[in-house]
Amino acid sequence: MAFISKSNTSKKSYINKTLWGYIFIFPAILGLLTFYFGPMLYSIIISFTRYNMLLPPKWIGIENYIRLFKDELVYKALSVTFYFVLLNVPTITVIPLLIAILLNTKVRYMSIFRTIFYIPSIVPAVANAAMWMFAFNPVFGFLNKVIGIFGIPPQQWIYDSRLVIPCFVIMSLWGAGNTVVIYLAGLQGISKELYEAIEIDGGGALNKFLNITLPMMSPIIFYNLVMCTIGSLQVFTQAFIMTQGGPNNASLFYMLLLYRTAFTNQEMGYACAMAWISFIIIGILTAIIFRASKSWVFYEVR
Repeated sequence: MAFISKSNTSKKSYINKTLWGYIFIFPAILGLLTFYFGPMLYSIIISFTRYNMLLPPKWIGIENYIRLFKDELVYKALSVTFYFVLLNVPTITVIPLLIAILLNTKVRYMSIFRTIFYIPSIVPAVANAAMWMFAFNPVFGFLNKVIGIFGIPPQQWIYDSRLVIPCFVIMSLWGAGNTVVIYLAGLQGISKELYEAIEIDGGGALNKFLNITLPMMSPIIFYNLVMCTIGSLQVFTQAFIMTQGGPNNASLFYMLLLYRTAFTNQEMGYACAMAWISFIIIGILTAIIFRASKSWVFYEVR
């Protein structure tokens, strides 16, 4: 009887702990349902309607999606976005890793250098865009003055359809302090004994990088690759503030077109259809990266 009583007491204690656990996470679950899943469900319903936010939605079936696949402006926005992704993702994945390796060395006043590289990432997006608009100004911007020192003629920068996307990549790299910090944390977690083993075998810096740093950092590289890809597909603020999609739609990112469709043209139903296409594209690309990661991401077995 004592055994049964003890068992029942333990079971009741487990139930009470579980109940209190659900009570504590209930606000988070409620917020998730209210502000995430609720709007997502509503948006997919609205995507099958014609809705201008003034009159009640009118059901039109898949007409928005048919229109979307025939819209040349959508294809233009997708091409601009993918071009930015192709330039930005390798840049933000590779260069911050090299910077983190430099910041991981034992040099005097290294904490100051780390702070300098991190500060740009905490600058608000609007202030960041305003600063770079001044830098890219073809008349009095300091970048033209810098390249003029080397005999390079002045450039139009964000006002040139060929250079506007590379300019946004430069801005993105300038604010990649968070990525550098993540890489730096991963580098400091690598055992020094592994590097010592390479040195004993006569390996140099290149051998250390290829055989120790890259394999051990592959999970961190994978994480930054996924986050950078998703972020690059959703870029909006820079183009909205600096170029409004110009010149000649050369910086018309998909999210900027979506914003125009929803809030300028007041075609909320069509904009919701665009949003779900974006969701599907991001999901497919993320799944491809996860699938491909099995061949190059290595996890340490403890």
